[in-house]
Amino acid sequence: MNAMPSRRTVLKSFAAAAALSLPRLSLAQVPGAHRFVLVVLRGGLDGLAAVPPVGDPQYGARRGALALSANEALPLDGFFALHPSLEKLHAAYARGEMLAIHATASPYRNRSHFDGQDLLENGTTRPHAATDGWLNRTVAALGGSGAAALAVGQTVPLVLRGDIAVANWAPSVLPTPDEAFFERLGDLYSNDPVFGPAFAEAMRTQDMGGAMDGRRPGRGAAAFGTMATVAGRMLSEPSGPRLAVMEMGGWDTHANQGTVRGRLANNLAGLDAGLDKLRLALGSAWPETVVVAVTEFGRTAAANGTGGTDHGTAGVALMVGGGVRGGRVVADWPGLASGDLHEGRDLRPTLDLRSVFKGILADHLSVGNAALDRSVFPDSGGARPMPGLVLP
Repeated sequence: MNAMPSRRTVLKSFAAAAALSLPRLSLAQVPGAHRFVLVVLRGGLDGLAAVPPVGDPQYGARRGALALSANEALPLDGFFALHPSLEKLHAAYARGEMLAIHATASPYRNRSHFDGQDLLENGTTRPHAATDGWLNRTVAALGGSGAAALAVGQTVPLVLRGDIAVANWAPSVLPTPDEAFFERLGDLYSNDPVFGPAFAEAMRTQDMGGAMDGRRPGRGAAAFGTMATVAGRMLSEPSGPRLAVMEMGGWDTHANQGTVRGRLANNLAGLDAGLDKLRLALGSAWPETVVVAVTEFGRTAAANGTGGTDHGTAGVALMVGGGVRGGRVVADWPGLASGDLHEGRDLRPTLDLRSVFKGILADHLSVGNAALDRSVFPDSGGARPMPGLVLP
């Protein structure tokens, strides 16, 4: 026969559940003011659509119905342009705060989303060759407990998993209790040695992220914008995290990809708006910030039979931030002629994405070359850090 629980037991269980539903964050002070945000675009962004090489003589014929005209695309340097949905990034480019790195890829050369994302995040040369991620190893290289990293989303992505404990924040889909409820909960926990500090920490995180203004996080691109705002608020705090990872899906455009309008255009607009919300929320910390958005692979150079593109190889990385040495496109452009393509179908990779990451980590976060070559990106001595991506 089960004993009836006491009133205190019931209240304590209820209160514990409520506290655990709040975001939890435990951060140490971090030397330096630089912030770094990694945005993982899951599904394989079409880099030839996001940053079209309108000056390539093969571009129009190769892309066919997916080609953007010179009047539609936003001009960059006369050879490359931006998709018209990326208006705010285009403004950042004009301010010298946005940089595109084209024809870049990780060492992965097959076309599986799962394997490509795993390798992109584990920082090795093979899928599933490590169970931890290169950004977690970066935290270790920066001194372990002396750094703070934040995963924004329902789970901690592989790139942030590892020996160093990191924080995780995601908006609750449940209704938010009123302030009086939390005050009563705080009183209830005030003398509890376990729940008291945990509850106080959760409330501090809630305050750091700022209220959701009564709004639901939304879905897809809308959710990305909401989380970007909260992430920016957390990163802007003097005692907040210095590194963060965000994710955005929906880039697998096999059919009806569209050009100026359509599925891809909508997703790009969501990315554009979200990155700008991150900028606004970071406020005075923006000049110290570097954001890089990457994807597991690019897409085929030509359209398929359903108005979309299939899994490819090289793509584009987008950097934005007050710490970016922007206003330019970096590329060792391979060309779109048939003989220039990878396996006759994909944009050929000419820049190793690990070199991009290593250049940012070395020059923006002061991670040493030995750590970059051996532990952050194991056996990557051949992928030298790309210089000049960030401001000194």
